[in-house]
Amino acid sequence: MSTTIEAPRSPYSRPPRTRGGVSWEKWGWIYMRASGVVLIVLIFGHLFVNLMIGDGVDALDFAFVGGKLSNPFWQVWDVLMLWLALIHGGNGMRTIVNDYTTRPMTARILKAAILAAVVVLIVLGTLVVFTFDPCPAGSPADLLPSFCPAS
Repeated sequence: MSTTIEAPRSPYSRPPRTRGGVSWEKWGWIYMRASGVVLIVLIFGHLFVNLMIGDGVDALDFAFVGGKLSNPFWQVWDVLMLWLALIHGGNGMRTIVNDYTTRPMTARILKAAILAAVVVLIVLGTLVVFTFDPCPAGSPADLLPSFCPAS
């Protein structure tokens, strides 16, 4: 019985893919690069508007946040930043799980937990941005901020 050993400097060849379809790892890699570039713009724009324009950090209060979240432009900006950052972070955590877990069941459980956390945070964050009302109707006047019209 003889076995053939390949030459040590022969190029590595992967076995042919038996499953067709989308390469999720490739698209995950592309997403990380694209979302990273967009997040740089979104985050630095967010920091510049919040900290540099006007009175700077002294102007950050409930009225400032209420004013920003009542503007559709800033709602979209903040939701886009939220979604991209959470999916970017979740994809990064998934990559770490893939790299460091050895048992398939452990990897599945960890990835399911990451997915659940990302989905819950995206849903809650999006709801907060689009349903935030600093002056809810029917609230006692003494509990409302000073910028709310008297009801």
